[in-house]
Amino acid sequence: MKVSREQMAENRRRILDAASSLFRDRGFDAVSVAEVMKAAGLTHGGFYGHFGSKDDLVAQTLAHVLAVPPGGNTDIRAYLEAYLSPRHRDNPAAGCPTAGLAAAIRHQTLAARAAMTEGLRSQIARIETALPEAHPADRHRTAIGSWAAMVGAVILARAIDDPALSDEILEQTRAWIEAGITDGAAL
Repeated sequence: MKVSREQMAENRRRILDAASSLFRDRGFDAVSVAEVMKAAGLTHGGFYGHFGSKDDLVAQTLAHVLAVPPGGNTDIRAYLEAYLSPRHRDNPAAGCPTAGLAAAIRHQTLAARAAMTEGLRSQIARIETALPEAHPADRHRTAIGSWAAMVGAVILARAIDDPALSDEILEQTRAWIEAGITDGAAL
């Protein structure tokens, strides 16, 4: 039975969404192609109609999940509140792919690293756009520092077994970034 272009595109999106969730939750190496296809509700045999290899799937999944939609949220405080929250910390499969996969990306292909690089650039630009009060010369530096602090805080908050300290890491990082934004100073 021939599958329409629309159905092929929908199947591909389902595979990318399933892979994204599984990779963020368990890492690249702990997830098999068969598991991705099962989570997408498709047969393993259909995989190679969409991707050349698991490495290709990793790179395309990163490009898919790291794409920053145009006109995203420009309320930096609301973004900080959501990103540096226990809910985000406790749901890695639905959370930030950078925080979930950054440490493992160095072991992936150049294509996967290029997708992560583009995602990082997009995220920095998104934060820059959300900092209209910052002096133009400081905006880029503030965006990089803020993003690095946000990702690092989530990684650290997920890594430890002390819930109070985990919450404190998120809260204090948010307060530190907000203070830098409020003061109009670069972080």
